[in-house]
Amino acid sequence: MSEKKYQFKTNINCSGCVAAVKPFLDKAEGIQSWEVDTTIPDKILTVVTEKLSEDDVKQIIEKAGYKVKE
Repeated sequence: MSEKKYQFKTNINCSGCVAAVKPFLDKAEGIQSWEVDTTIPDKILTVVTEKLSEDDVKQIIEKAGYKVKE
């Protein structure tokens, strides 16, 4: 299966927010890596996965209590 890279605008906007979402993304099966660029206005979350769909990733972020826009 090939690797997919998704990018989302989020409201994850500080190191505290990153720390809050970290356990959700770290324990999600199928996520190989992820990062949030909190230095830009759109707060882009980049997720690299082989298994998960875009909707799967969105659900994980929303479960953590954050909003996602494509």
